[in-house]
Amino acid sequence: MDYSETHYGSKDVVKAAIMIALTNDREEERELKKKLLNKGIRAVAVDYGGEFINSVMKIVERSVVAAKREGLISEAHNEEGAVAGAAREALNQIMTKALGLNVGGKIGVARYEDHISVAVFFGIGLLHLNEIAIGTGHRVV
Repeated sequence: MDYSETHYGSKDVVKAAIMIALTNDREEERELKKKLLNKGIRAVAVDYGGEFINSVMKIVERSVVAAKREGLISEAHNEEGAVAGAAREALNQIMTKALGLNVGGKIGVARYEDHISVAVFFGIGLLHLNEIAIGTGHRVV
């Protein structure tokens, strides 16, 4: 598909990050990544779980590492910083629900041209008594 005449904005990139974070398994992730790539949007997802407060920096690091590994960003500090900043923003949006509790779920990162978005989709809580939350962040590089 020729996407050279189609331009996507921040809403589309955030939507892609949310969609990849909502996938159920690696096969669904692969299929969605192909569909998004046909539009020129690159995306990656990574699972995460742990106690929220102690995990904030690990979640940010995983977002940056996954984005680099999949070629969404280069080693440039401004691109790494954009992913880290978007991840922090996404985490800030769920922080009030997650403080002191465990989180588990998936982090999605998407990029189209200079738009980068991170979405976190987490179950928050103890045992089977979970609250569900999605946080998103967006940056332009």
